[in-house]
Amino acid sequence: MRRLFPSGLAGRFMLLLAAALIAANVAALILLSVDRVQGDRAALAQREIERVVSLVPAIEAVAAAERMRIAAEASTRFSRVSVTADALVGPAAGGLPRVQRLVQSLGDMLPGREVRASLISARGEDRGRAQIEALAISIQLRGPVGQWLNVATRPLPQDDPDFDDRLFFLLLSLSLASTLGVSWLFLRRLTGPLTRLTDATRAAGRGDRSVRVVEGGARELRELGAAFNAMQASIAQFDAERMRTLGAVGHDLRTPITSLRIRAEMLDSPEAAAMIRTLDEMTVMADGLVAFARGAAEAEEVTRVDLTALVTRLCAERGAVLADAGPVWVRARPVALGRALGNLIDNAVRYAGQAQVAVSTADDAAVVTVSDTGPGIDPARLDAMFDPFVRGDDSRSSDTGGAGLGLSIARNIVLSHGGTITLANRKEGGLQARVTIPQA
Repeated sequence: MRRLFPSGLAGRFMLLLAAALIAANVAALILLSVDRVQGDRAALAQREIERVVSLVPAIEAVAAAERMRIAAEASTRFSRVSVTADALVGPAAGGLPRVQRLVQSLGDMLPGREVRASLISARGEDRGRAQIEALAISIQLRGPVGQWLNVATRPLPQDDPDFDDRLFFLLLSLSLASTLGVSWLFLRRLTGPLTRLTDATRAAGRGDRSVRVVEGGARELRELGAAFNAMQASIAQFDAERMRTLGAVGHDLRTPITSLRIRAEMLDSPEAAAMIRTLDEMTVMADGLVAFARGAAEAEEVTRVDLTALVTRLCAERGAVLADAGPVWVRARPVALGRALGNLIDNAVRYAGQAQVAVSTADDAAVVTVSDTGPGIDPARLDAMFDPFVRGDDSRSSDTGGAGLGLSIARNIVLSHGGTITLANRKEGGLQARVTIPQA
């Protein structure tokens, strides 16, 4: 049942509107039908009263033998007229106020005659229907015989012969079509800005700080769009300032490090070589900070990228082995994504001598795996490997281990694309990095 219920705002609003229209039309039909039936019954009752008043003198004027024939000819499809020795209505009937008013009215119009009336219940031809109210009238006729004129109205028809079901459904269909059509145009203008804002929010979640939305539509939607644009501008300004600060720190560290290295080289001491190695590592870290800040600050447009082609080029440049794969399209910043995947391939080649790379898809996501046959990493340290300045082997020198920023940079880039990155030790030995990015 839940699958049949619309999940979107427009669908739910139109379903609610359609249900309200149907309920309103059905209610109007019931009210009109009831009012029409009641009006028909009142008119029929009035006609019967007038007919009875005119019938009584006519029957009294003929002989007793002719009265039965006249009564039978006076019967209609809505009433049955008879002349009998006993009254059809008992003397105790007529307790309801409207029946008493009817008896009073007939008595005034037929003075000198006893009038009795009562409401009875009858069923239509279809016995499955509820009982219908009918009227019975008995009037004592003048004359030596002492007969009674009895009039019993038959139940009104259940179905209105003038009502056309097809006309009702035609009018209902036209009403629904016109109302829902106008509502659909209105809802498109209402939900259009929301759809664009949703797309922009997804892009912002992937790290695209340049995306903006058109501030249009209703006042609330314009305010929402303006708030989103202001948020994007604030975040972009904060990121740019943070990167400038980080780059300035890395750049300013170069001068004192260089000065210390020159002084260390002038020392004639066994500890000079160790000092120089430490200063070299600090230089690599400072250069890494500058490179990290420069790469994050670079404005790059998000485009549709063939991930397989990108990875093929990276593997060819680094001598890695790529498994056969077809085109896999993603929306990404190609230079930044290439840098992230290149860092992963570089690590595998540097520490294991080779890398096996594969591109595939899973659950609407593009997947890139980079595997090696190296010694792996202590499982307790896998999560910490993405922290800045953390290396898999602390004993490695800066010549082989770098500054420990490669995985941190790769993680930030992948997260900015709305993806994930994980490290895991392989059962057959070595390490595997797995990157997932939403497909285009």
